[in-house]
Amino acid sequence: MKKTRHDKDPFDLVIFDCDGVLVDSEVISCRAHAETLTRHGYPITAEQVLERFLGVSDREARQTIESEIGRRLPGDFEAQVKAATLQSYAQELRAIPDVGDAIDAIGLPKCVASSGTPEKIRHGLSCAGLYERLAPHIFSAGQVKRGKPAPDLFLFAAEQMRTPPARCLVIEDSLPGIAGAVAAGMTVLGFHGGSHCRPGYGETLRAAGAVTTFDDMRQLPGLIGRIGA
Repeated sequence: MKKTRHDKDPFDLVIFDCDGVLVDSEVISCRAHAETLTRHGYPITAEQVLERFLGVSDREARQTIESEIGRRLPGDFEAQVKAATLQSYAQELRAIPDVGDAIDAIGLPKCVASSGTPEKIRHGLSCAGLYERLAPHIFSAGQVKRGKPAPDLFLFAAEQMRTPPARCLVIEDSLPGIAGAVAAGMTVLGFHGGSHCRPGYGETLRAAGAVTTFDDMRQLPGLIGRIGA
């Protein structure tokens, strides 16, 4: 793909979510989370984890569950989920189709803002062959007080990249992510091409605040140009 950049572009930075946008990881992550929760006395399916916690940090998902069951999960619960997830990553994880070419074709600075832990983000991007394209501009929910749907992570990423929020374009696949980006005063595109996305999910993302949606990463560079125009 030829790089697209115009002098009158309204954006100075593209912020990518990671899971479900760069790497096709949501099904893997939800399965690992569900199996670990069920083992600790909170029966739940991967589909239910997807519906309830897509885009939410592990820390905040844990707080929600502990408030429901009235007790604390084991101190190493997140480590157990992470270990199960990373083991599956090595065997199953793939990049979202054509995302590498799309990244290369976008003639704007880029960064990642993800609800995952730094280790999970790095491992996932490395398994998918994308880490070197985006490092070192990779930010995680652990660096801010509140994860998505709060705007904190997106505002932190913009600050680190020295870009005003209004000049940032966010690529998201989750409702909490879109809510956080909108609250940060950023423009959001909704991606619904991951294996976890059901029919009609694009309409759901638009209703949440995405200015437009797409399901094929080959469309992304052109979309950015058209939104700019």
